[in-house]
Amino acid sequence: MLSNTSFEWDKDKNLINQRKHKVSFEEAQLAFVDPHRVIAIDLEHSKIEQRYFCFGKINEEILTVRFTYRKKIIRIIGAGYWRKGKKIYEEENEIHR
Repeated sequence: MLSNTSFEWDKDKNLINQRKHKVSFEEAQLAFVDPHRVIAIDLEHSKIEQRYFCFGKINEEILTVRFTYRKKIIRIIGAGYWRKGKKIYEEENEIHR
């Protein structure tokens, strides 16, 4: 999915996300670089188009990124450091603490 892939997002949504979740979409791109990232379908928000989650490690924390994928472009919809995403990442990578 990542070879020859670029990212895009709504500028206003990025600012809202930064205020609400303290993470920019520029930073959210880094979750996709994690070789242990987990990609999952967002069943709740895939009514009009297929949406996904990327769970990836950035600076020892697990970031959840909501996105859609169109013509080799990842469009970031939202991002945050949420416990549920961390749990999924750890379960998929069999990390037990």
